[in-house]
Amino acid sequence: MNKKIGFIGCGKMASAIIGGVIASKFTDKSNIMASEVNKDAAKSKSETLGINVICDNNELVKSSDVIFVATTPNYVEEVLNGIKETVSSDKLIVSIAAGVTTNFIQNILPESTRVVRVMPNTPALVCEGMSGITGGKYATNEDIEFVKDMLSNIGKCIVVDESQIDIVTAISGSGPAFYYKVINEIARAGEKLGLEYEKALTLSIQTAIGSAKMLLNSDKSAEDLIASVATKGGCTRVGVDYMDEADTKNLFYNLIDKTAVKAKALGK
Repeated sequence: MNKKIGFIGCGKMASAIIGGVIASKFTDKSNIMASEVNKDAAKSKSETLGINVICDNNELVKSSDVIFVATTPNYVEEVLNGIKETVSSDKLIVSIAAGVTTNFIQNILPESTRVVRVMPNTPALVCEGMSGITGGKYATNEDIEFVKDMLSNIGKCIVVDESQIDIVTAISGSGPAFYYKVINEIARAGEKLGLEYEKALTLSIQTAIGSAKMLLNSDKSAEDLIASVATKGGCTRVGVDYMDEADTKNLFYNLIDKTAVKAKALGK
């Protein structure tokens, strides 16, 4: 894969993707570059990631075949206006900015610009990322397949309609924080009951990993797997019943709903 890939913005998410792509050997690090707003940040990121990081977005666009817009949503318009004279028809623009629609990007950049919108997440850094992908009006199947192939090297990908991308943001983009919280709260409960925190955390983490893999690799539904552990009269059944009484179904629905609403609002 000899395409030159550039990242405008080199924050946590971009760094996770870059690190994951390099770790997966999808492409050589010499094919990846990034831009940052100041020289100190550029130097620091260059040393951390082992790639060329510059301070000129237009130079990055000229040198790249695929350009990831990896700034926070509130800076996207400014960035796009700054590079629109440099973007040519042979460039693919990939946005990872939450809430920013492909139509918004297309309206600023030259007519017929190919745009793919992605919602990734930070576990890409350990090659366990989860990304949702949607194509803009002018994006080709080849464009979507390229981005999917790239991100599949650092985890899993699904292609969705753009109307669904904010739900993806809520479930997998924001999801790591939710899972970290659940894992940590379970560990803290173990600590409160008398187990050393580090031991309780190890138990909680590995149980989460194992349970996720069981569900991923099983032909049984989540409900079937719950029933197989939560047998009648057992201690697990007491815990599951308590979760039902606490209305966790509504809790998690509201969690994802409110997060998706906020994701959509970020692009306005």
